[in-house]
Amino acid sequence: MTQDGTAATTFADSVRESIGASLAGVDADLERRYPGDPGTRQPVHTVYVPADALSPGIAGDWGAQALALLDEHAPDAASFAAVLGLPEELAGPVHQRVRAKLAREPVEDLRVDFEDGYGPRPDAEEDAAAARAARLVAAAFEPGAEGPVPTWMGIRMKCLEAAVRDRGIRTLDIFLTGLMEAGGLPEGLVLTLPKVTYPEQVRAMVRLCEEFEEARGLPAGRIGFEIQIETTQAVLGADGRATVARMIDAADGRATSLHYGTFDYSAACGVSAAHQSMDHPAADHAKAVMQVAAAGTGVRLSDGSTNVLPVGPPARVHEAWRLHYGLVRRSLARAYYQGWDMHPGQLPTRYAAVYAFYREGFERAAARLSGYAGRKGGDVLDEPATARALSGYLLRGVDCGAVDLAEAVRHTGLTRFELSRLAGR
Repeated sequence: MTQDGTAATTFADSVRESIGASLAGVDADLERRYPGDPGTRQPVHTVYVPADALSPGIAGDWGAQALALLDEHAPDAASFAAVLGLPEELAGPVHQRVRAKLAREPVEDLRVDFEDGYGPRPDAEEDAAAARAARLVAAAFEPGAEGPVPTWMGIRMKCLEAAVRDRGIRTLDIFLTGLMEAGGLPEGLVLTLPKVTYPEQVRAMVRLCEEFEEARGLPAGRIGFEIQIETTQAVLGADGRATVARMIDAADGRATSLHYGTFDYSAACGVSAAHQSMDHPAADHAKAVMQVAAAGTGVRLSDGSTNVLPVGPPARVHEAWRLHYGLVRRSLARAYYQGWDMHPGQLPTRYAAVYAFYREGFERAAARLSGYAGRKGGDVLDEPATARALSGYLLRGVDCGAVDLAEAVRHTGLTRFELSRLAGR
């Protein structure tokens, strides 16, 4: 200590200032590339429907079909729990919340598909379908729209590979132009760019967004998009580098999420049809690369889908439900909080898996977080990073309806604001 009571030091102020100056570029780069989670609600799934199957009230129709399937094959909490292997204490709450969700908001995120689910069509037919999609999406987002309405809606265009590039750009143009003519781009708009292989294709999509914004007088950066990771080149480039990280950079802040494409990617890796699944080792490798590339960037992740549908006799429906439930739970445990659903019958098991995941760990997570915040004594010494994960877990449970906010506040002793602050939102 010095005579005036301050701590003795050796480094001159000029050393600290010089190091600060030398790292200023790194500081700026970290802030730009790794802004952290956006702090907004993330959908638990994306439902894909071919463009020609889009209809007014489609979300409500899917919910009604899902409820009818439940009534037929698992009409009460006990039978539903028996099919899925739910613990007895979760059976009632999960079944009740699933039924309420299917009536209130059966589809959280809807993607109108102009790619594989739609296929090649005459130009006039796809033009008309794109214009119609714009009208229906715009109408769904209007205040007072009847029936359940997804919070997010948009299109998956054809990719930017040479064979279909012009068609994809034209469909995107017609759709966005139609939305503008109907009153503007809705807040819940989502666009999906499929079959990306090179970062240059992402930069081309960025240019399309920029050109549209400038032509229509929109704020710069208004239009974002998802990148579908379904080619091997999107994961590992010819130069041996992780292409997906370069794609996030090429998006220049417009990439909102990365979506894994189960079947295209598996086929590209040579996986036979019988073994193409979300839990194949090839899939796990691709998603691990995606996860590390996206960490901290604010770009979110979505798993893919299963093509085993709950249709046919009860035994087949139950088998498909168990498979889907298990795959969704597996994804959630691996921090893939979103996935694709391709059939109304997959909605009950999507929500059952999500709700069970958050409810079964809720009280333990709340207790640990309360202990960390000093509201109660705890038996685990958690670090700030773990507290952030615990808060994020609870808030995701609240956002999707698995847990009520009042429950979270009561068990943690923390307000929504305090939970959000701990989660880094």
